[in-house]
Amino acid sequence: MQEKHLFEYAVIRIVPRVEREEFINAGVIVYCASQRFLKVLYKLNDKKINALSSGTDVTELEIYLQALDKICQGTNGSGTIGSFPVASRFRWLTATRSSVVQSSKVHPGFCTDPQHTLEELFKNLVL
Repeated sequence: MQEKHLFEYAVIRIVPRVEREEFINAGVIVYCASQRFLKVLYKLNDKKINALSSGTDVTELEIYLQALDKICQGTNGSGTIGSFPVASRFRWLTATRSSVVQSSKVHPGFCTDPQHTLEELFKNLVL
């Protein structure tokens, strides 16, 4: 039997008009400490975003989401946050903010394969 690993995840939301509190799920971040796993999957849906706010700059949102991915990977160009330990990066990425790109509350679970779990959550919550 495969070992179960505790993981945490949050949904990345696009909130084009923060004052209206309407959002579109655009991605998922999964963190699994025992596997040193931190990844994000995202996809922007231009039509849905423009339905909520036609003036939203989708290209700028793509840049923000690419930055989230760089921070998850801890690669060059990810800034100071990208150099933090994996757990700290996850906590920073999922901190409450009142901007156009937000995350849901963090939810826990158990998995055998964090990559598969990320893909399933993405399919069920975003696509």
